[in-house]
Amino acid sequence: MTVQTVTFDEACAHIAELLRGVSRGREVVVVEGTKPMARVVPVEAPRKPRIPGLNEGAIQTSADFDAPLPEGVGILERL
Repeated sequence: MTVQTVTFDEACAHIAELLRGVSRGREVVVVEGTKPMARVVPVEAPRKPRIPGLNEGAIQTSADFDAPLPEGVGILERL
């Protein structure tokens, strides 16, 4: 993504042109003197909604997945 830096006055005078550039993927940073004031970036496309249960049954967990570990196994045993 290309970045264009403009002063506040330039941004006010050329807002339509700057927004056309942003819509094509450009990022615009508005500065006052040497201090950045704002960053204008393209809006991200909305994410597709998640559908609960869509992949039901795709993952399986053993019945004892939360059972205690045997003696001598685990990070605390190594310390």
